[in-house]
Amino acid sequence: MVAFLKNGWAQNPIVQTCYTTDPAPMVYKDTVFVYTGHDENSAKYFEMKDWKVFSSTDMVNWTNRGTPLSVSTFSWAKENAWAGQCIERNGKFYWYVPVTGKVTGNFAIGVAVSDYASGPFKDALGKPLVAPGFGYIDPTVFIDNDGQAYLYWGNPGLWYVKLNKDMLSYSGDVQTVPLTTEAFGKRYNDPKRATQYEEGPWFYHRNNLYYMLYAAGGVPEHIAYSTSNNPVGPWTYRDTIMTIQGKSFTNHCGVIDFKGSSYFFYHNGALPGGGGFARSVCVEPFTYNSDGSFPRINMTAGVKSAVINLNPYQRTEAETIAWEEGVETAEDKQTGVYVTEINNKDYIKLRDIDFGKGAKSFEARIASGGNGGKIELHLDSLNGKLVGICNVQNTGGWLNWTTAKCKVRDAKGKHDLYLVFSGGEGELFNFDWWRFH
Repeated sequence: MVAFLKNGWAQNPIVQTCYTTDPAPMVYKDTVFVYTGHDENSAKYFEMKDWKVFSSTDMVNWTNRGTPLSVSTFSWAKENAWAGQCIERNGKFYWYVPVTGKVTGNFAIGVAVSDYASGPFKDALGKPLVAPGFGYIDPTVFIDNDGQAYLYWGNPGLWYVKLNKDMLSYSGDVQTVPLTTEAFGKRYNDPKRATQYEEGPWFYHRNNLYYMLYAAGGVPEHIAYSTSNNPVGPWTYRDTIMTIQGKSFTNHCGVIDFKGSSYFFYHNGALPGGGGFARSVCVEPFTYNSDGSFPRINMTAGVKSAVINLNPYQRTEAETIAWEEGVETAEDKQTGVYVTEINNKDYIKLRDIDFGKGAKSFEARIASGGNGGKIELHLDSLNGKLVGICNVQNTGGWLNWTTAKCKVRDAKGKHDLYLVFSGGEGELFNFDWWRFH
């Protein structure tokens, strides 16, 4: 993926500061939120302790909204923060996630709730919503046009319940979906499992057709889908959407429509050190075929242009990033999320910024317990036009925040912006937000 950047642009993976998995996108008002799992660095298995949230209004610059949910949120849970999905209803946000219970040692599905899309979330019940059961993982949730909500999940089976309007309980018993070859395709490499269905269902409704997307075929996984005229089936197997690709033996997808376009989210192992236990979320724009079927979608560098331009004259969080090299993010209760581990020659790229008639100055909220450094403002490339240099001094502590300012020249019209960091050896400073004037 870095090669795409050297050739001019890159979007995938959409987060480079950490490993992210199992994307669950949600459109709320004018913003796309993506709820992800989090593979720990140097993991040898699915070592996952918490979930993260990222957001974008333009599909190219993504803001890290922090870690608003973890296994420790659920007092009854022991480990395994695996794939979940969040949905909004009546101004509240419900995040359904699978975790392993302390008592049973088996997976159960919990639900966390928040007043805000980015959290913080709290355990809504103090106990599992659906529990426990072998293979009770990967919940997907959808509210139909008539107001009925459905929760599907499972590996090796596929199950569902009808959620009540409170989104915290369900009516009736857990229902098992028949895994027939007509419904989910024939599997050819595993005599113990007849169909393509493996795990990671993604359920939604579009133009009078219900879609069930899923990781398919066994390991390594591809993405396939089935459709139905009814939210509870019967299902008809359709085709493969994404073949086995990328440096990961699992895949997990989510689909949204946003500002007139459709987007397919998935994960791979494209980042340095990436692989089956170090995955990263990506996104591809696509167009449905005229009959509502999916085209074949391949892994590429991603979204080529923003759906709207970023306004540089409003406060922008430093952790809003299209691409970066070298930096990481951290968070605390007072500051929230901020950029850290900034060293000489690290940078942050932002795409499709419209400076209009021109910017005259730049300010950045920074903190440094070291010697500080500089923020060089380049347009369109790492070595592009230099329009300003912001000097950063020692502020008396790594969380002792102050505002650094500098003049700006010749920043007009639409450009990509590179915030290039320079200075001596070691960590230079922390970075909270920026704004042009």
